[in-house]
Amino acid sequence: MIDFSLSPSLMDLKERTAAFVREYVIPEERYLDEHTGFPAEKLKELRRQARAAGLFAPHVEEEWGGMGLNMREMSIVFEEAGHSLLGPLALNCSAPDEGNMHLLEMVATQAQKERYLRPLVEGEIRSCFAMTEPPPGAGTDPSLLRTSAVRRGSDWVINGDKWYITGAEGAGFAICMARTEDGQGQDSRQPRASMFLVDMDNPGFQIVRKIPSLDADFAGGHCEIAIRDCVVPEEAVLGAVGEGFKYAQVRLAPARLTHCMRWLGVAQRSLDIAAQYANTRESFGQSLGKHQMVAEMIADSATEIHAARLMIWHAAWVLDTGGNAKYETSMTKTYVAETVNRVVDRALQICGSHGISMDLPLATFYRSVRAFRIYDGPSEIHRTVIARQVLKSAAQVAQTEGFVPEGAATRPETTEAARRGEGL
Repeated sequence: MIDFSLSPSLMDLKERTAAFVREYVIPEERYLDEHTGFPAEKLKELRRQARAAGLFAPHVEEEWGGMGLNMREMSIVFEEAGHSLLGPLALNCSAPDEGNMHLLEMVATQAQKERYLRPLVEGEIRSCFAMTEPPPGAGTDPSLLRTSAVRRGSDWVINGDKWYITGAEGAGFAICMARTEDGQGQDSRQPRASMFLVDMDNPGFQIVRKIPSLDADFAGGHCEIAIRDCVVPEEAVLGAVGEGFKYAQVRLAPARLTHCMRWLGVAQRSLDIAAQYANTRESFGQSLGKHQMVAEMIADSATEIHAARLMIWHAAWVLDTGGNAKYETSMTKTYVAETVNRVVDRALQICGSHGISMDLPLATFYRSVRAFRIYDGPSEIHRTVIARQVLKSAAQVAQTEGFVPEGAATRPETTEAARRGEGL
């Protein structure tokens, strides 16, 4: 039997995280401004309180100042943190820092970890991940990567353009992906690429602008960056030269899943708000929730959240047990991203004019979750990955078992025509 129960210690952690978000984080949401973000001094205080509560950096190994949770345990804590858009920031497990911490733990040298990982975990600095480029550069197709890095003596010189780099403004460093000619890439179909640790005060790494966007403005926004003769030393190479795309997968598969964990908290809180409203709002002689169409929306949201949670838990189990979970995280990311959008939309609809006001967080949620279907791979790309795997598996079965499509063997005219080499 599959055991879905939570251990007493994990249940305690879940309840403590929920209480922290409810008592300390949600009251601070009124200070989140869609244009200026969340005040730095208030975030610093929330993080101090999270440390005091024993909830800081749940995803990082204890050696580097975290709690050392595995993916399944993280799925519980991250969902509770995600009940507020400020929750992951308070616990220092928000994107892009959370994914960068994971990558540094897996790939960085000891010296790089001391210089970049430790202060990042402590919350002393922020980071960004510079991979996406403006057209005709790399977006969902990494083979279009145009930013280049060439050796010059003992240094590397990087040139290119990046955009929609989340968290860039005010970050301490960037992990920058660039084409390199030396080194062995893992896939001959892709250009060889490497990752570089670039300090944001490097004169060759300049923020052009913060890009106005639909979602609420958090720390660092989404930025366009010009990289012009950016000189970095050999020790700035993250991992091995030429292995950038392999490391990107090390970062992106778990990061897709942790995004799902956090956003599921948004969905659950949206449903909770809608259910409370439906219980108390009277319409045509009865509570709103007793009207069949409203009840149907609530039931659909609850069902989809439950299914999404189970997908997250399974993908987390695959990662915890040594699988790469590329297939599972693609399915989970697609389903959860679309579920969250539907749940928030229904909640806003149920709450009516109150839903679109700023008295509730639903309007902010609505703007923020729309981007979830695009970043970390749009739903269309993940569906392509999923379909490719299904078709590949079917072809392997056909090759090993001599598979014939159902119905073909029962049609004599098909068999006879095939024998004669005729088309049908």
